[in-house]
Amino acid sequence: MDPKEYEFQKIIKRIKQLKGTGTQLVSVYIPAEYPISEIANRLRSEISQAENIKSKQTRTKVIGALERILNALKGFKQTPPNGLVIFAGDVSEDPSRENIITITLEPIKKLNQSVYRCDSTFYTEPLESMLQQRDKYGVVVLDGREATLALLDGSNFYILDEIESHAHAKVRKGGQSARRYERLIEEQTEYYYKKVAEAMDTHYLNKVKGIIIGGPGPTKEYFVDAKYYNYQHKILGIVDTGYTGIEGVREAIEKGKDLIQEQEMIVEIREINRFIKEVVNGGKAVYGLDETIQMINNRRAELVLVSSKLDIKVYKDEFGQISFNPIDNPKEVLDIQDYIYELCVENGVNVLIISSNSHEADIFLNTFGGIGAILRY
Repeated sequence: MDPKEYEFQKIIKRIKQLKGTGTQLVSVYIPAEYPISEIANRLRSEISQAENIKSKQTRTKVIGALERILNALKGFKQTPPNGLVIFAGDVSEDPSRENIITITLEPIKKLNQSVYRCDSTFYTEPLESMLQQRDKYGVVVLDGREATLALLDGSNFYILDEIESHAHAKVRKGGQSARRYERLIEEQTEYYYKKVAEAMDTHYLNKVKGIIIGGPGPTKEYFVDAKYYNYQHKILGIVDTGYTGIEGVREAIEKGKDLIQEQEMIVEIREINRFIKEVVNGGKAVYGLDETIQMINNRRAELVLVSSKLDIKVYKDEFGQISFNPIDNPKEVLDIQDYIYELCVENGVNVLIISSNSHEADIFLNTFGGIGAILRY
């Protein structure tokens, strides 16, 4: 996770902790390129609708939040490139006192949905999904007549290309011999497969972590087995779908989730095994909280591994001093994963959060305490 994504994650985490005393917290999601004026008109309409809320307290606070969002929109002539999200509402824990806040946020990835929601918490799921999957994957769905190429980026996918096969459409049997007819079909089919392979190079080569191939029937297996595509492409696997086109892409993504998770697990297992090998050989590795932090601060750490299951809190006081034991009136309380990540970013050290449920991840947590580092020297 790069620093920009990490800061975005921290903001979301803080927003999720905010709560209202009723359904008075307003979340507005504005898709990329959506006219600001149309959203403003819609919010004015929502204000009119809010006048019908029976509870005076809820009515006043919802209208107040909507007016704050309208005021925040005045600072934008157009929607930012990735869209815009605005949260507003009273987050005071004391019903007798107001603490109305407004948070304006530009997503780290392109937003393609419009949302208006009132609830007792702010609606953050679409933003969280942007962080769940950071790598990009290619999806190719094909049969003998058409192929669809898509890009899976986080929880969103985009259609990149659609290719038709004219093998049967352009070739007519007429008075031709059966053999010549078959040869023409074979030539057109070959041309179709090569066009798909060329499109894969254009859209995926050195741009995605891997490719999922799907589709109904045996065409997908033939395409993969015959290796029409560039050998540099990493094919994660083949999945059966009932359709081609956009519906086939959706189905391939759903059925290909395990393939993607498996790739992430492979990276984690490889690094854990490298760490264990260094420890066993008495080489360039340390483990334990204090030892690892020392190596990060000394910039001797090449890669820090931290288990997502490690349950340690870090308490910061007003002077920035930290403690791993509870203190009075802490200025900030962090999960150990967040603290280590911040420390690694400050010192230019790579970090990997171990989130899989693999056997190796369990060994790393139970045997090595869930935190360690592979050293540069």
